[in-house]
Amino acid sequence: MGQPGIPGSAGVHGSPGQPGRDGRDGRDAAPGEKGDKGDRGDTGETGQRGFTGDRGDSGQKGERGQPGECAVAPKSAFSVRLSESLSLPLSAAASVRFDKVSLNEQNDYNTETGRFTCKVPGVYYFVVHATVYRSSLQFDLMKNGHAVASYFQFYGNWPKPVSLTGGSLVHLVPEDQVWVQMALGDYNGLYTSPKTDSTFSGFLVYSDWKHSAVFA
Repeated sequence: MGQPGIPGSAGVHGSPGQPGRDGRDGRDAAPGEKGDKGDRGDTGETGQRGFTGDRGDSGQKGERGQPGECAVAPKSAFSVRLSESLSLPLSAAASVRFDKVSLNEQNDYNTETGRFTCKVPGVYYFVVHATVYRSSLQFDLMKNGHAVASYFQFYGNWPKPVSLTGGSLVHLVPEDQVWVQMALGDYNGLYTSPKTDSTFSGFLVYSDWKHSAVFA
């Protein structure tokens, strides 16, 4: 068997090989730093208006609210006087007809009957100022046929007229009537002259209507 030959000279470098396939992602690679915030983009164009939706069903009717207060307070007032003295005996049930009107804006007092008729419910004040001369006087303040108050002045042979005044608060409802009535027919000394009067007046103090139609 022969001896090993002498080693040959080193070979020439070969040409570069083809690129290898992509490697797998590293498992423990550190995340990169957060980039800077980008510039704000331009505002987009306004979109078209959508179609109007169908009208919904009507809701249930709510409870009725509390009525409001009157814009104008109800009014009632009158003042009347006698045009002539009562010279003849009157019936004990006769109404005194004060026939000269000083004030009767609401026309609640009737000069034909001598009676006040209530339109506005509430509390009223009535007052009678009677001049008495050469006779005794007794009269009642009446409400619907019942005496609310009674007044009496006895004639004492005075040389000049004297006065008898009386008043009362009365609660009324619509259609109630108030008047002055002789209590005794021969005690009818109501007197009037150019210098002295006999008067009957009344006015509404306050109304029961907190919520009502307006009476101007």
